[in-house]
Amino acid sequence: MDRGDLAVHKKKARRKQGWIVFQDESGASQKPPLRRTWAPKGQTPVVVHSYKWDKLSISATIAYRWDGKRSRVYFDIIPGSYDAAKLIEFLKELKRHFRGEYVILVWDGLPAHKSAEMNAFLESQHDWLQVERLPGYAPDLNPVEGLWGNIKGQELANLSADDLGEVADAVKTGFERVQTYRQLTFGFLEETGLSF
Repeated sequence: MDRGDLAVHKKKARRKQGWIVFQDESGASQKPPLRRTWAPKGQTPVVVHSYKWDKLSISATIAYRWDGKRSRVYFDIIPGSYDAAKLIEFLKELKRHFRGEYVILVWDGLPAHKSAEMNAFLESQHDWLQVERLPGYAPDLNPVEGLWGNIKGQELANLSADDLGEVADAVKTGFERVQTYRQLTFGFLEETGLSF
């Protein structure tokens, strides 16, 4: 899918009065993303962390309604990594959120997205779901990448968490902030060069 192909999907979403939904996964750990910060002159800030490598995986979607007037953000946090079975559970939960509305799901070529188990599941979901793949090495076309950068640059920036629960709480706070300020989701879309 390139920028030109989006027009075809927008037309189909408009015809079915559905949603174009971008999805991506990311991770977070107790090792904080380091960002610039303020400190009194001559006092270099020091971030102390535990060097624990346990991680959380996060699956997130940004959904844009067919007319471009609304957006929704959904996410799920799990310990460890996503595989096909866990992503299928995420898609089932997404189906419950959309309550029968038509969805065009746009995601990357993660192996779990192309597995036999996932393909079998997707074949049974044609009544509400159409899947489109982003081209390889094209994260710049996925507005969820902007979402990750935003949360990692604010709630997770320089966070010295004592445990993964604290990291999960910070991630949830970030998603709540983005859900409160819906104009952010349209800004993430604009950063991709895509529009409604």
